[in-house]
Amino acid sequence: MDAYSNEQSLAGLAEASAKASREGLAPETLQTLVEAASEQGAALALARCGLSDEHAGTDIAELRTLLDAWRDTKLTARRTAVRWLIGALLSALALALAVKLRLIALGHAFGI
Repeated sequence: MDAYSNEQSLAGLAEASAKASREGLAPETLQTLVEAASEQGAALALARCGLSDEHAGTDIAELRTLLDAWRDTKLTARRTAVRWLIGALLSALALALAVKLRLIALGHAFGI
């Protein structure tokens, strides 16, 4: 629901409340009606999402666990890639330094 629809809903609720008050409906009765309508709306929304059965809580918990595991996996993969990249760069730097200091005659191995 966007902000405009939310504002419309609140305005409609305020208008209905004022009308009910003018027509002599007790505020408690109106609140009871609104609560019942809200519960029915929430139940309908959950049913449309497929979360209206007794396993819905377990399903949501499993989805959250799966999402947490996915986030951990992405973080671990990123860290591993960075470690490999740093290791490769440091190895190349050490090799270049060894060649520069003539500790390794790498140029002779390639005919240079």
